[in-house]
Amino acid sequence: MTDKRDEIYSKSLRAGRRTYFFDVRSTRADDYYLTITESKRDFNEDGTPYYKKHKIYLYKEDFQNFKDHLNEMVEYIINEKGEEVISFNKDENSSESKKEENKEDSSSDFTEVNFEDLGKEE
Repeated sequence: MTDKRDEIYSKSLRAGRRTYFFDVRSTRADDYYLTITESKRDFNEDGTPYYKKHKIYLYKEDFQNFKDHLNEMVEYIINEKGEEVISFNKDENSSESKKEENKEDSSSDFTEVNFEDLGKEE
C-alpha cells in the first residue's frame, strides 16, 4: 500500500547536473510541509554514476522567515554580482568541463522559481 503522504504534490527542476525536487508531504496530524531535495549526479572511481542527495524539511511555521531570507540572499547576490553566471574551470582545455559548462549555462535548462505564494494564508 502506498503512503498518501508521498503523493500530495511534487515538482522538479533540472539545473545542469543537479535536479531539485519540491514535495508537499503530510504530517501525522494531516497538516502539510515541504521537502526540498537536491540530487547531484557524480561518478565513482570506476566511472559508474551515483547520486548525492541533500534534503531540507520546511514546516509552515517557518515559511515566511525562510522566504524572506531566501529573497534577501538572492537579491544580495544579484545586486553584488549580477545575473550572469561566473564559472571557474581548473582545466580550461578539458572538453568535458566545457560541455558541462555549456549545459549548465543553457537558458533552456533554467527555470525561475517564485516563492511569493509560499507563506500566504488563504
